[in-house]
Amino acid sequence: MAKFTKEDALRYHEGKRPGKIEVIPTKPHSTQLDLSLAYSPGVAEPCLEIEANPKDVYKYTAKGNLVAVISNGTAVLGLGDIGAEAGKPVMEGKGLLFKIFADIDVFDIEVDSKDVDEFVKIVKGIAPTFGGINLEDIKAPECFAIEDRLKKELDIPIMHDDQHGTAIISAAGLLNAVELQKKKLSDIKIVVNGAGASAVACTRLYIALGVKKKNIIMLDSKGVIHKSRTDLSDIKKEFVTSVNVKTLEDAMDGADMFLGLSVANVLKPSMVKSMADRPIVFALANPNPEIAYELAMKTRKDIVMATGRSDHPNQVNNVLGFPFIFRGALDVKATGINEEMKIAAVKALAKLAKEDVPDIVNTAYHEMNLSYGKDYIIPKPLDPRLLTVVAPAIAKAAMDSGIAKAPIHNWEEYKTQLEQRLGRDNKLLRALTDKAKRNPKRVVFAEGANFKVLKAAQTVLHEGIAVPILLGNPEHIHKVIQENDLDLDGVPIINWRGAEERARREEYAKILFRKRNRKGLTYNEAVDKMTNRNYFGAMMVETGEADAFISGSTSKYADTIRPAIQTVGIKSDINHIAGMYLLMTRQGPIFFSDTTVNPRPDAQTLVDTTLLTAEAVRKFNIEPVIAMVSYSNFGSIRDGSPVRVQKAVEVLHQEHPDLIVDGDIQMNFALNAELRTKMFPFSKLGWRRVNTIIFPNLSSGNIAYKMMQEIGGAEAIGPILLGMNKSIHIVPLESSVREIVNMVTIAVVDAQ
Repeated sequence: MAKFTKEDALRYHEGKRPGKIEVIPTKPHSTQLDLSLAYSPGVAEPCLEIEANPKDVYKYTAKGNLVAVISNGTAVLGLGDIGAEAGKPVMEGKGLLFKIFADIDVFDIEVDSKDVDEFVKIVKGIAPTFGGINLEDIKAPECFAIEDRLKKELDIPIMHDDQHGTAIISAAGLLNAVELQKKKLSDIKIVVNGAGASAVACTRLYIALGVKKKNIIMLDSKGVIHKSRTDLSDIKKEFVTSVNVKTLEDAMDGADMFLGLSVANVLKPSMVKSMADRPIVFALANPNPEIAYELAMKTRKDIVMATGRSDHPNQVNNVLGFPFIFRGALDVKATGINEEMKIAAVKALAKLAKEDVPDIVNTAYHEMNLSYGKDYIIPKPLDPRLLTVVAPAIAKAAMDSGIAKAPIHNWEEYKTQLEQRLGRDNKLLRALTDKAKRNPKRVVFAEGANFKVLKAAQTVLHEGIAVPILLGNPEHIHKVIQENDLDLDGVPIINWRGAEERARREEYAKILFRKRNRKGLTYNEAVDKMTNRNYFGAMMVETGEADAFISGSTSKYADTIRPAIQTVGIKSDINHIAGMYLLMTRQGPIFFSDTTVNPRPDAQTLVDTTLLTAEAVRKFNIEPVIAMVSYSNFGSIRDGSPVRVQKAVEVLHQEHPDLIVDGDIQMNFALNAELRTKMFPFSKLGWRRVNTIIFPNLSSGNIAYKMMQEIGGAEAIGPILLGMNKSIHIVPLESSVREIVNMVTIAVVDAQ
């Protein structure tokens, strides 16, 4: 877990603006007209519409995306009954998680009452404000009665997360743990240590999934919940056993699973040793589990273990559930959260853990290659796929069970909407991926022994984007594959320096010699160059033995581009090549060029770069609107780089009048149509949104895209090499797996 002091935590919550949440207006409010529409008199119109048709409250207000996080502070985290006000920081924190993970707005409500009737009355009274209610940190048994009554008396999604959140996440882990340990739910014997809200909800859900009630032994603070006891509440009576056991030690003998929702260090190594073969231990007490992770793993080598801590594998973290459960429920205007929806969440989470883990998740958790297995049975909270996997599963379950008032008809459109909520809408990249999958091409990976390259090759293979070919020493590559549990069965590996490839190297050398013999290259030099993986790989594309080539992850750009130019060559009608980046921003895609090739382009090079870029942008099914930027505006400066831009624009306007391009223009005017139109109404760009930027030199282009990437939060895809005769692409040095996969996708489409 992250280390921090008491002072760190207090400073974080105090700061310049106390607390963790605020209200942000979603409509314009800068003019008198705006204010008149927002409040009086304009607000009367939606009020009257809602009065006439109450369902329109979802159309004209924030209700449909607003959840109440409600608590009385009687069971706060591990702090117990600390009161409503003392629990407020937790409720604000819950609101923050709702927002950042699922774009759900939250009002936290602290109710100063321990009386069930009064609490229910208060919540019912404020319920018209909200699209859903998340009950939080309410002690048992009151929490059961409160949730049951509110679910019966209100028609919006209601969930006590302390009960069902832990149940759903742990149940997903249980499904996968049982599979890995080669056991059956219907056969396993479970010991549940704890009988509070979470323990009861977990046990009920496990039974709904197939665990036999007779195979469960539950313990509370007084021992085994046995039929002989006379001090049991109605809820505890659900789980009485007639098995002749009295203590936790007795119960653990031969058990297949231990579920702990109790106190630290209650589970002893001797108890773990007494469990059945291939045991499952979910020790979920926080902050310290019922048995220390290291001690449990030392005690049994055949164990699968989960805890509530982030510094151990398999963290049972409620944030994997509640944001996405409410997201799906709100989006179909579900009248509740039923058993079918909970089970749908369980199965969606369990299934997601079995899929290839994106590089962004590995990076976030400082892992090399997370993959399904004993140390990864539950997805990680920062996995960006959770929103688009769990929320649709919840929405569909609500529809199938008949409690959805606004069914979803187009699931692809819904998934896109979910991605847009968190600024991850990559419609363009998805379209490219779909196109690549329709006709995957053979892609040579020059750096086949590099782990990131191999992980990218695995990804494109599994997703059907490309057919990888790896260059490298087979022994070394197989070692990396084995050490990182990669799956690249059947992928060809070519040892380009090996004796078995001598004849191919000589044939390639002959081709290169014919291309370059009047440019100072001897045959012996050509043979020598074929021992360079970048020459060899590019020549595979030139001869048609592959369709595309990827390199650059471990070598300098210049050392990679030179072999490509000499083997495949540049398009005959263009005298230059250029490098373009596709930047995925919240406002949509924008293309930057040239960012990697021409240090100080003259006017003709700028013309060629613009034409190459326009052609490439059209391949993305986007009509280019091009601004040629500089530090001048339409001739305001008559020397330096602006002059070259002005000359290039003049040529483009004369020779390519249909191309929407203009400059020289400063970047702020290029990106701000209103400002540009006001100041330069004559510009050919007009009111159009500029989607392509041509930079006056390499320095400005390279600096700009990296600033957008690091400060602006844009995802940079590239550099996309323009002007080559065939699909040759070079990724940046030390690229991430995601960057390599994106570039392979573009390379495949280029090859198509």
